[in-house]
Amino acid sequence: MRSIRAVLGDVPVDRLGTCYSHEHVVIKGAFVEEHFPDFLLEDLDKICNELEALRKVGVGTMIDAMPIDAGRSAVDLAEVSRRTGMNIVAPTGLHLRLYYPSDHWYDAIDEDDLTKRLIGEIEEGIEDGNVRTSIRAGVIKVAGSLDRLTDLECRNFRAAARAQAHTGCPILTHTEQGTAALEQIRILQENGADLKRVVLSHLDRIADLGYQREVLSTGVKLEFDSSFRYKGNPNVTFDLLLRLAPEFPQSFVVGMDAAKFGYWASFGGKPGLTFLVTEFGPRLRQAGLSQELLDNIFVGNPAAAFSFGSGDRKGVST
Repeated sequence: MRSIRAVLGDVPVDRLGTCYSHEHVVIKGAFVEEHFPDFLLEDLDKICNELEALRKVGVGTMIDAMPIDAGRSAVDLAEVSRRTGMNIVAPTGLHLRLYYPSDHWYDAIDEDDLTKRLIGEIEEGIEDGNVRTSIRAGVIKVAGSLDRLTDLECRNFRAAARAQAHTGCPILTHTEQGTAALEQIRILQENGADLKRVVLSHLDRIADLGYQREVLSTGVKLEFDSSFRYKGNPNVTFDLLLRLAPEFPQSFVVGMDAAKFGYWASFGGKPGLTFLVTEFGPRLRQAGLSQELLDNIFVGNPAAAFSFGSGDRKGVST
């Protein structure tokens, strides 16, 4: 039986339930507080209240997407998981450069050392500060800039691919406004990544069906999370799923990417994280998307994309 690697231990895929595939459960730290105060998600009581509401509507698993030193706290993610019963997957990897202080090792680390660091967090445990915890990462997060990747981002993608080839860990990418997806895929594939275990986020910022089909034809999965960001019509997320999910039934997962506390009901914001299950999913069903396809999008596809299993480890030079 395949499993996901959650913060409290591996969980068989048949126990995941509905999965939110790109989330930000905890974001904290001095750099975030100074430069991105709208992103601060550090009140664990409020966070737990929101996740308990999600549990009541059937959500069982969340893939966290805030990686190394960008506001991540594996210890807090584990505490939230214990208190709520939510399966939470913690990421390793690196985000865009703007989420790090000017003196961060982001600029200096070489590809080999970064690959080793990713593998260490997947196989041994996440480093919170300078302390290695027993909480293992279950996804590699890597991010690309608008239109093209920087040299450092190319390094990060190569390291992510090599770490996946070594461990079998799934990869979740950030595309800036949906762009440069094909460049991300090319670098990952050239460096040994299994594209069936790669999820590209935010592609629903681009309405072009030709572009979407070209990306989907590579075998990756796409994560859509802009459904609540579109006000009125057209809703690109809604329209793309209605058109493309029947054509690519195994290729879509969804999330909220609700990094700002202003999106959380427990912080007094809107629309609240239950939106996907209580509003967006029913709208898709009413518009004619089959229950089977909805089950794929919310349950089956994330289980396939984010799982580990025997025989994954290939072994590569690090």
